Amino acid sequence: MTTTLDAPRTAAAPVPYHRLARTARHRWWRPLAGTLLVTAGALVAALGPYLVAGLVGLGLGAPQDEFGWPSLGDEADLAVGLAGLGLVIPVVLLAARGVQKRPAGTVSSVAGRLRWRWLGRCVLLAVPAVGLMYGVLFLLPAPAEEETVAFAGWPRFALGAAVVLLLTPFQAAGEEYLFRGWLVQAFGSWFRSPWPGIVVSAVAFGLLHGYGTPWGMADLIFFGVVAAVLTIRTGGLEAAIVLHAAGNVAGLLVAAAVGALAGEETATDASALVAAVDMVMVTLYAAAVLRQARAQSLVSR
Repeated sequence: MTTTLDAPRTAAAPVPYHRLARTARHRWWRPLAGTLLVTAGALVAALGPYLVAGLVGLGLGAPQDEFGWPSLGDEADLAVGLAGLGLVIPVVLLAARGVQKRPAGTVSSVAGRLRWRWLGRCVLLAVPAVGLMYGVLFLLPAPAEEETVAFAGWPRFALGAAVVLLLTPFQAAGEEYLFRGWLVQAFGSWFRSPWPGIVVSAVAFGLLHGYGTPWGMADLIFFGVVAAVLTIRTGGLEAAIVLHAAGNVAGLLVAAAVGALAGEETATDASALVAAVDMVMVTLYAAAVLRQARAQSLVSR
């Protein structure tokens, strides 16, 4: 006689990263409601540090910026912007848990958390890749219209570097949780193919950085596509976060060294040559990550 305990169990089919929001509690409207919450929360997260810094500036009698708001200096303004983007992380996790009714950690990876050992391996791949890119860029001839720059001095560089090293990883992670995490999984809850989410998240990522040159926009969208593919192929956000953070840290450290943290030029202003070098670096990093993932049989579903 066969009892319930003796009955064979059917193993659940492995679920890829982009489909983790498609749970038994999924309803078509949950990703839309969650996106509204994430959008509103991201605005609050961005304004919160800005308001706090402004009130502190008022109390200290700090000079005003071009908008008439107190400014504590370039380093403080950078810290405010980076912190605001970093606060997007808990907003996304709250939307996943509260609106989509799923474990918040499934935004991080298929393991339900950030896989720190894997993240560390990605750091070992990203640092030389970004270093190689900047080495190539420094060897290239500077544009004729580029202004001469000078070292800002050790005290100012140390302050800027501290802000960059402390907060930039959170800023990069916040953007990855929003674009490669929330958006990719929101579309994955509607579509079995990952490509609608990959394309929409990459284009949105590019557009929200503003528009400078066609090459700069193409570079940002290319980065978004590669980061999303890496996220899905490796089953988590770690590889994308590390590459994003490494690139931003390197760029901001260079800016801190020459006292240009308040500069208005961004990645979207890149020239064709800079964009091409960056896309080659991103491609090399992606290939190295996928090879490493295969070598250690990384669980991606």
